Amino acid sequence: MGKKSFFSLIFSLLLILSCTVFSAEAVFKPGKYLGSYEGYGGPVKVEVTTSKDKIESVVIVEHKESKGISDHAIESLPKEIVANQSVAVDYVAGASKSSKAIIEATKEALKFSGVSIAAISKPVAKKAVENVILDKEAEVIVVGAGGAGLAAGVSAYENGAKSVIILEKMPIIGGNTVRAGGAYNAVNPKKQKAQGIEDSIDKHFTQTYEGGNKVANQKLVRTLVENAMDGVDWLEGLGMKWNEKIGSVVGSMWPRTNQATDPLGTGYINTLEKAFLQHGGKIYTNTKVTGIINKNGRVTGVTAVGADGKEVEFVGKKGIILASGGYAANSEMVREFLSDGVYTKDKLPAGIENTNHPGATGEVIKMALDAGADVIDMKHIQLLPMPADRFGPTINVENVIFVNKDGNRYVREDGRRDEISLATFAQKDGQYYMINDSKIIPPDRKTTSAEDLDELIRKNTVVEAATLEELAKKINVPAAALTATIKKFNESVDKKSDEFGRDIWENKIDKGPFYATLRFPALHHTMGGVKINENAEVIGKDGKAVPGLFAAGEVTGGIHGANRLGGNAIADIIVFGRIAGKNAANAK
Repeated sequence: MGKKSFFSLIFSLLLILSCTVFSAEAVFKPGKYLGSYEGYGGPVKVEVTTSKDKIESVVIVEHKESKGISDHAIESLPKEIVANQSVAVDYVAGASKSSKAIIEATKEALKFSGVSIAAISKPVAKKAVENVILDKEAEVIVVGAGGAGLAAGVSAYENGAKSVIILEKMPIIGGNTVRAGGAYNAVNPKKQKAQGIEDSIDKHFTQTYEGGNKVANQKLVRTLVENAMDGVDWLEGLGMKWNEKIGSVVGSMWPRTNQATDPLGTGYINTLEKAFLQHGGKIYTNTKVTGIINKNGRVTGVTAVGADGKEVEFVGKKGIILASGGYAANSEMVREFLSDGVYTKDKLPAGIENTNHPGATGEVIKMALDAGADVIDMKHIQLLPMPADRFGPTINVENVIFVNKDGNRYVREDGRRDEISLATFAQKDGQYYMINDSKIIPPDRKTTSAEDLDELIRKNTVVEAATLEELAKKINVPAAALTATIKKFNESVDKKSDEFGRDIWENKIDKGPFYATLRFPALHHTMGGVKINENAEVIGKDGKAVPGLFAAGEVTGGIHGANRLGGNAIADIIVFGRIAGKNAANAK
């Protein structure tokens, strides 16, 4: 080959190569394009604006995602897509379904611009995050920015603390509280009397203690029930609004459930966060605690890895409060401690789902052990028989029944959660249908979880039918059995008694349309944790309080025993969060 031919060949190859590289660059048809993808609460719709060579903006124009849980994804992901000119951005932890919907809706919109998906899916480099930790010392350090941690932080300020720092390992605050059903058990004489409900603190104590198989520390139970209503008033004083009607969530045993007007647990988190920040408190997210510092028998601080990946030592001059939650999202840890409780390893189905946020992994409990703390009730866990999230809305038990796939009732719907869950495992496929009628459907057709009922029907999460016979056909249960079951239940409403021992009665199921949702138990709460006393002081292996260390919320054990009443968890985090904050602020 001659020299001229050789250079011609090289030139041609370079030209081809340059054209290949150029064709991989993003080239758009300028305009505005719409895309949609199914999220947690329904379709997430976005509008994407492009110029010839870039994505100019991504705007979420419509969504029905859960307030509080999806906020960070909705705010940050559109900006990240534009900044990186790529849809290959990371999901927001704790909001994966919303994150996926935003990204996929953006991809769908961009298809109309003529750009290739490959050109807008280039890998996004991991950015070096600046260390935003400005303060490493405070009078009180709180581990965990869920309901217990925020309540503790506010209480610490109210009781004289000059500075409080809350450390949160997740990118967003809220923990399990923000996604909880929001039920708060407290004897509320004024509202209960207006509804003709007889109740007392002693009754709440007895049902809590006996409902936990008489395993719990009676002093802790007494502290919980005697201070629960004061917590309701305290939250209201901070700006939280409550529904007028007292209800009874599944497993609550009695109608004493106070429900916030805001959906799920968002009212608690929004109210407490606002109050905490108004006091001057600081919250550091993406900051994972790695150890608890015990110097000469006193806990003085914690080590944590900040957003920049560097380890930082935080000093709590008066006290450290553990409020990091339980470990229901850590199946290995759950099984590690199971023994002879209500749920043994052979009774807990392999691969069982959980209702928790992904950060509920329990490592702080083990750190507390290393720092000298004792633990209690680690073998006790709870399953929720009617979890929400993708399983459908939560509904108070007064107006529903549970039927198996043969169309028959099999358990009292107002019973203990462990009783309902174990009875459900004995049914076909370990599943049941929750049945209700239209009398409990509000005018805005929103569920108790603030979900759009029509959207749930469209997704087939909720089944709607004009008659019971049609409903039976749609859910594939024998129509004769279902109609007979409903007829018998309605007769029981008149008598206020049935063969299952149900205590809570309100309405018959007799007004169409009728509704059904498929349900099955899911891992929900871990009753074991760090041992505390009624002052929220952590107890050491020697039986004495560990100086400088306090705890509140699901990270603790001893309050609920072998089974927790539905609605007692929120009361627990507020009552003991306040106590922990007060005593840490006043620690010597």
